[in-house]
Amino acid sequence: MPPSTTDSRSDATPLPAANASAASKAVFWNRIARKYAADPISDMAGYEATLRHVQSLLTADQNVLEMGCGTGTTALRLAPSVGRMHATDVSAEMIAIAREKLAAQPVPQLGFSVADADTPGFGAGAYDAVLAFNLLHLVGDLDCALALAVQALRPGGLLISKTPCIAEMNPLIPKLALPLMRAIGKAPHVLCFKAEQLQSAIARQGMEIVSVERHGTRGKDFRVFIVARKLV
Repeated sequence: MPPSTTDSRSDATPLPAANASAASKAVFWNRIARKYAADPISDMAGYEATLRHVQSLLTADQNVLEMGCGTGTTALRLAPSVGRMHATDVSAEMIAIAREKLAAQPVPQLGFSVADADTPGFGAGAYDAVLAFNLLHLVGDLDCALALAVQALRPGGLLISKTPCIAEMNPLIPKLALPLMRAIGKAPHVLCFKAEQLQSAIARQGMEIVSVERHGTRGKDFRVFIVARKLV
């Protein structure tokens, strides 16, 4: 069960240092969280199109998990459409900002907590839908993160994702720009794959691909929107 909005436990504190990968990711996102929260959405029309599609897939009796919720903007928009929503992020600072937003805009069925998409702990078969927006290119191990997402789903549940496919961009971005930015602390670790490779990774987990779309309204859209269903 997701934590209540009044939960006073310390689950907004950083992840244990023993989880080195999660701790490393959290350092970067904690540092930029306030700036991230202040940055405007670059393609609002495309974002709204994605929200409308996701809302059409969710129902009022569902229990939903969002992995990599950031500062909670999308969770706050979607939570009123479902029964319960548990939104998580590896960054304690992101979750703190999300809880500030939730306090200002209460949604009783929504709760936030710190959790790493690469680490077990979401509960087997606990959710009707798992959401992963702008996340899957940022995980440490794509197959591991997808396996955990699928494990969290009930049979017939949906994995709903929107992911930048870095390998579809100008080759100089993954080969030169990203390594340089990462070297000076301006970018996190990023996985570079194409949409077809992401679909294959999802299919390897025994998922049925339901739809593949692009919702961008500004030039070529590198962010693929994929809906997949857990068969068993």
